[in-house]
Amino acid sequence: MSFRIVKLFASLAVLGLLVWWFDPSAVLAQLRGAAPSWIIVARASVTVATLSMARRWQLVARRFDITVGFGFALREYYLAQLVNTALPGGVAGDVARAVRTRGAADLARAAQSVAAERLLGQIVLLSVMGAGFVTAILIPGGPEWGGLAWGVLAVFLALAMVGFALLRTDTATGRCVRSALSALREPEILLHGVITTFCLILAFYAATRAIGTVIPPLGWATLMLLVLCAMLIPLSINGWGWREGAAAALFPMIGASTSAGVAAGIVYGVVVFIAVLPGALILITQMYSKSLPVKGHPDLP
Repeated sequence: MSFRIVKLFASLAVLGLLVWWFDPSAVLAQLRGAAPSWIIVARASVTVATLSMARRWQLVARRFDITVGFGFALREYYLAQLVNTALPGGVAGDVARAVRTRGAADLARAAQSVAAERLLGQIVLLSVMGAGFVTAILIPGGPEWGGLAWGVLAVFLALAMVGFALLRTDTATGRCVRSALSALREPEILLHGVITTFCLILAFYAATRAIGTVIPPLGWATLMLLVLCAMLIPLSINGWGWREGAAAALFPMIGASTSAGVAAGIVYGVVVFIAVLPGALILITQMYSKSLPVKGHPDLP
């Protein structure tokens, strides 16, 4: 519990420091002038991403001999997103999703399906970003990355080497990596991985457009995904603070202000929070009816 408090304090402290350091009046002015139409686009993009991820998990679960209906998968994904958004760490919701699926399978297989689905989503996102940085190196006209692009590619190469090393082991992590890579061979699973990544890019792009900043096409699979990857830093709640810090550092590369980066990160964070609110409605409904969708749920066998 104390470590969760540290994460909460870290997110709030970093975000507060960023707003104070990078001209708070400019950040607030951009937030007040945010265009509702682009916020709606961002909100819709996150919703489509959730639908796609729920379907992706449903397909991955089948590979573990777990049969769940799409309605169950979607409800559980919304609940997991709600918990991950509200609590530090970003994994508590997925743990709960695995536990609540035990009516369709044993807990071990349920956990493996959740872990494999999350991992393959990260693999697709990082693959798209890697391709984006290779393109940025080969095609001029986008952000001037300099040595940073080679640094990112070096990190990707290191991750790939670690992944291949894990493939040769019989550890739980190695089995998870093998399951994720094997699932990506299924066309529909790969398609939903691409759809999810595209929707997340579109959502962040719309958040930047809402505050009047335009990210060039060569920054879509590089700058924006690099900002979103900052959300994976575990010392935060849903990436708050680190996302805004990464955006503030990277936005000057496209001629935008650091305050625009902070404002864009805040808009995106708020949009994601609003987008997962259906999970709260699901939770309230279940608490009211006093029946959790585990054993005996109509979407479970």
